Amino acid sequence: MWRERQQLRRGQVVQPCEEYVYYASSLAKAEHSAQELAGFIRGHWGAIENGSHYRRDVTLGEDASQISGRSGAQVMASLRNLVLGLFELQKERAQTSADFVPQWQRQLSATRAFQLITKGV
Repeated sequence: MWRERQQLRRGQVVQPCEEYVYYASSLAKAEHSAQELAGFIRGHWGAIENGSHYRRDVTLGEDASQISGRSGAQVMASLRNLVLGLFELQKERAQTSADFVPQWQRQLSATRAFQLITKGV
């Protein structure tokens, strides 16, 4: 697939880029048009960016973190993933009335958080 990309720095286009990119799929070529496939790809990456990345960056302050060491950053990323996973698990089991992570964090006591981590209940 051919695409155009723009690198931005401080809101200004630094370098426009044209490139060919390749994607692997289990779909047969005749099943969908190129436009449909492009829509699937954009939708896939949009869901990732708006789901996990947004929640980690905005809700849990990942971008504001000043941890620069590789191992420390990896540990913090794992902890953020744990928080999001526990929140989703509680929502799925209808064990929380919170709709968003910050609301859930405010409702969570230290004792309950420890129980969730150690027992998953």
